Amino acid sequence: MFGIALGINPNDFKIVSLRPKGVVTGVISQFLLLPLFTFLLVLLLTPHPAIALGMILVAACPGGNISNFISSVSGANTALSVTLTGVATILTPILTPVNFNLWANAIPETQRYLESFSISFTDILTTVFLLLILPLAAGQFVRARFQKISKRIEKPIRVLSFILLMSFIGVALLKNLEAFKDYLYVVFFLVLTHNAIAFLLGFLSAKIARLEMQDQRAIAIETGIQNSGLGLIIIFTFFDGNGAMALVAAWWGIWHIISGMLLAAVLKWRDKRLISAKGV
Repeated sequence: MFGIALGINPNDFKIVSLRPKGVVTGVISQFLLLPLFTFLLVLLLTPHPAIALGMILVAACPGGNISNFISSVSGANTALSVTLTGVATILTPILTPVNFNLWANAIPETQRYLESFSISFTDILTTVFLLLILPLAAGQFVRARFQKISKRIEKPIRVLSFILLMSFIGVALLKNLEAFKDYLYVVFFLVLTHNAIAFLLGFLSAKIARLEMQDQRAIAIETGIQNSGLGLIIIFTFFDGNGAMALVAAWWGIWHIISGMLLAAVLKWRDKRLISAKGV
């Protein structure tokens, strides 16, 4: 989050007052619609309670670290994407634990499974605050006070953050090889479906709000790219690194990069087709 904060210009947040509909739609899509539809998907497919909890936790997390990059290469409204990343980070300490507790306890099977762990709303809130809000504040402080330094270190820190995330995901998979073998095909299908629903919800909510195409893309990407790294930290901190839960979050961390880049490629191809058609 520190690396992302270095790239956030406070002026970007002016879009909240200038074009509030896009920001409000993005927040609703990410923190209301995605957790709700995740709950419905779990009810429909009835996966193992641990897998269901992993899905609910990922859906309760904010947008992932690469959402701004994917927005920039897909022709989305990057300013809106950056703004949503910042707003989501500020809202996450409250909305992530609220969403997780609400939907995890709304299903009898996951509620019973959750009782086997010692965890509270305050625990998750404190963890999310330390992992997101403090790095965000530190990054903004460095950007404001040491602009030249922040410009030099922004890209290296982003790259380092990505490498650390991939390493963390790799460790999570290695530590849960048995769960990986037992649930591989189930989790692959569920994450693929879950992620596709997330992108679709972003597009549809923005379309219903009658936002421009660039805004629709930004909101879809912010909804479909989730901070699975945060989910993994919560799982290893409060759920003893539960194999099935960690597998869901780890595979999300890999798959949303693949699906995000595929979506960006399709959108750029579509743009080229439209430009070619207009030129004929």
